[in-house]
Amino acid sequence: MTDPLLTSLLAAVEAAPADVPLRLHVAELLLARGRGPEALHHCSTALGQAPGDPAALALLQRVTAALARPDVNPDTRPLPVVPKTPPTAPFPVRSLPEPTADDPATFDWAHAEDQVADISPEPAFVSGDPVTEEVEQAVRPDVRLADVGGMEQVKERLELSFLGPMRNPEMARAFGKGLGGGLLLYGPPGCGKTFLARAVAGELGASFTEIGISDVLDMWTGSSEKNLSAIFAAARRKAPHVLFFDEVDALGQKRSHLTHSSSLRNTVNTLLAEMDSLSGRNDGVYVLGATNHPWDVDSALRRPGRFDRMLLVLPPDEGARAAILRHHLEKRPVEGIDLGKLVKATEHFSGADLTHVCDTAAERALADSMRTGQVRPLTMKDLQAALKEVQPSTGPWFATARNVALFANQDGTYDDLAAYLKKNRRL
Repeated sequence: MTDPLLTSLLAAVEAAPADVPLRLHVAELLLARGRGPEALHHCSTALGQAPGDPAALALLQRVTAALARPDVNPDTRPLPVVPKTPPTAPFPVRSLPEPTADDPATFDWAHAEDQVADISPEPAFVSGDPVTEEVEQAVRPDVRLADVGGMEQVKERLELSFLGPMRNPEMARAFGKGLGGGLLLYGPPGCGKTFLARAVAGELGASFTEIGISDVLDMWTGSSEKNLSAIFAAARRKAPHVLFFDEVDALGQKRSHLTHSSSLRNTVNTLLAEMDSLSGRNDGVYVLGATNHPWDVDSALRRPGRFDRMLLVLPPDEGARAAILRHHLEKRPVEGIDLGKLVKATEHFSGADLTHVCDTAAERALADSMRTGQVRPLTMKDLQAALKEVQPSTGPWFATARNVALFANQDGTYDDLAAYLKKNRRL
């Protein structure tokens, strides 16, 4: 029989497919009328439009439970087992077959449990936890700040504001300096934030794990929060340990930007709770983060006990550029290289840009060598040609950062950045 109300509502859903409440109402009616598969389709569509919607999730559970529960027809229920020869029988009794191994009364449940004892209780789509295993097996890095070429100002700031108090806890406490909290490294991409984080772990004598956004975020509701909690729990067992969150702006972005994603908001809340060192749970766990967009990080992550220290990591200075260029050229056949001239010509280049310059120059020398059949050393001519092809990638970042430093620096957070931009007005 046609249901006029349901027909009208289905037409309304087709006319307004993005109306989640209307679609959920239709799914409720379909479920009540025994049309479970159609109700499931509308629930899934609603969750695709509004991930994590509580009403959609609750209805989805009801629909799947109804679909999983077999319908029972009273006319087909099995007859109760009765004695074959009752003491007194006013009428003939129908004989029933003997109980078999499939009969609940004779089924060996203990044997069945033994057969499935080694099966994981997790759903089939849940895999192992390689990130937690990575934390457990992490080793101490063999790099120190002395291995970082140049960047003396950055290393001095690191020593004074972060490493010094950690190495001298009693003196730090005497001056009321807490040992908790984390360090947020920010600056243009490719400038060595990850290498600095490894060097910090080496200075602290701690093991090191790099955590990317793909190690945390999961499509299943609640799994991202579970992943974060497991990572911190493993780090506490491994202490002293450095957890380094790369691209932390993607993981801890401002919750005001996540009004339509409750799952991501919950992930940020979990990160805030796990990082809170005021509870004393994170003794021996040092949390470092790196971001190219600190202005997108939730402000709660920069409060005391979390990322309460920020350090600007700028493009390598002259000493750092010389060290990076020397490192990439020393194992290649070279001739007539003027390192000082190269250093002057690569101002504002990131470490990644310098690597690209050396690789591009090496490709030119390699191509000539293959044509002639003899190894031709890499020369200044090759490097100068590469410099015409490779431009510093830091320009767009500084264009955005300048607006932040000029118009969004009321609390002095970006004073170091503003001073650098004032000194380098051509950026």
